[in-house]
Amino acid sequence: MPTITYRGAVRAGLREALVNDPRVFLMGEDVGKYGGTYGCSKGFVDEFGPDRIRDTPLSESTFVGAGIGAALGGLRPIVEVMTVNFSLLALDQILNNAATIRHMSGGQFNVPLVVRMATGGGRQVAAQHSHSLEGWYAHIPGITVLTPATVTDAKGMLLSALQQPDPVFIFEHAFLYPMEGELDETAGPVDIRSAAVRRPGHDISLITFGGCLWKALAAAEQLAGDGIDAEVIDLRLLRPLDEATMLASVTKTHRAVIVDEAWRTGSFAAEISARIMEGAFYALDAPVTRVCSAEVPLPYPKHLEDAALPQVATIVKTARSMVSK
Repeated sequence: MPTITYRGAVRAGLREALVNDPRVFLMGEDVGKYGGTYGCSKGFVDEFGPDRIRDTPLSESTFVGAGIGAALGGLRPIVEVMTVNFSLLALDQILNNAATIRHMSGGQFNVPLVVRMATGGGRQVAAQHSHSLEGWYAHIPGITVLTPATVTDAKGMLLSALQQPDPVFIFEHAFLYPMEGELDETAGPVDIRSAAVRRPGHDISLITFGGCLWKALAAAEQLAGDGIDAEVIDLRLLRPLDEATMLASVTKTHRAVIVDEAWRTGSFAAEISARIMEGAFYALDAPVTRVCSAEVPLPYPKHLEDAALPQVATIVKTARSMVSK
């Protein structure tokens, strides 16, 4: 299979959607002439024209709202929000319109909207653009929250999202865009209801999603050198959460470390921990442990940013201490 970047996989998914369905169009800041902040729509405005690749004003509330309206009108809009922090400017539209219209209309109307946004830290873009707010969105009934971590999911989850009748929010960790992986050129939509066991093991479960998946896999590799067989679970989607896969892993390994780039207090890691305690308490040989970001606005200097974010060494240290108990 050919090798492709995560960015290239997103672009391939976007292009396939635009070619195959005339209802699909892309809108957002700099998606047209500039080719997208992360290069995911480069060349699209020349190929598909400005009606289907729409540069928008710097007003997230306005263009997310326009996307909701277009979806209600029968189109299949893909709205790109430059970074997750900017999506907060559209939270009223998201929470009070996109997520609720089906319910508030008694099922008469639905909003087949896809919203993509870059998330996460590690790129030295400081406190303004390094948030990990996926867990906030997973709190909202009425939407689906996806966190693709592989090139296959980067393309396939987008295609699957466009088949859904209700809003889907895709959080693409910005650190992954240059990452390379193998992608079957014929690969289409993927399952967006199940977590994935990315590495089987029997001593401890490392449960994570998004950009932290690759740190968890690297940690599992190091732990293997110590004779510790770690299982790595990629949640893949936060709403709806595949609780069964997660609990099956913990029931087998009897220990769990949750890796989440969000702040610890009120994090999605806390929700996962609660689910494990409710569903697999008697299988645990040690308390559930979380590895999260330091509770500070993320620093700009590289050494301070690295110190604030979950790192492989921290995951390894945490897992070792649990297995030795």
